[in-house]
Amino acid sequence: MKTILLLVGKTQSKIFREGIDDYTSRIKHYMPFSITTIPELKNAKNLSEEQQKQKEGELIMKEIQPTDTVVLLDEHGSELTSVQYADWLTRKQNTARRLVFVIGGPYGFSQEVYTRANDKISLSRMTFSHQMVRLIFTEQLYRACTIIKGEPYHHE
Repeated sequence: MKTILLLVGKTQSKIFREGIDDYTSRIKHYMPFSITTIPELKNAKNLSEEQQKQKEGELIMKEIQPTDTVVLLDEHGSELTSVQYADWLTRKQNTARRLVFVIGGPYGFSQEVYTRANDKISLSRMTFSHQMVRLIFTEQLYRACTIIKGEPYHHE
């Protein structure tokens, strides 16, 4: 199974980029993994929130293949413990050819993207910046990989 993290906009913070790069290289020891970045919208200040979501949604949909299993990282998604997430990921590895996680722009997703999604996951009830979510997600994906393999990274 190929796993892809689809992002809207570049990761600005050097500290976050370094952490994401570190976890990405670790994840690749367990599964094929890549990050695809959709460029930020030009002149976004001139667009309403709904227009931004719509335009970002069109760009997201261009990256998604018809057979992809699409999972949105969304505040209204399921909340899982790290072990539950590892179990969930194991099930997806058995059924999905391409698992695409999507972190949207600052206003969330268009209705088209919500309709296309197969699942939604929330990383926390707390609100994090979109930049920080990228780092937290890659760490949790790495953690899930080590849990699946029974490695000592995760302690209960």
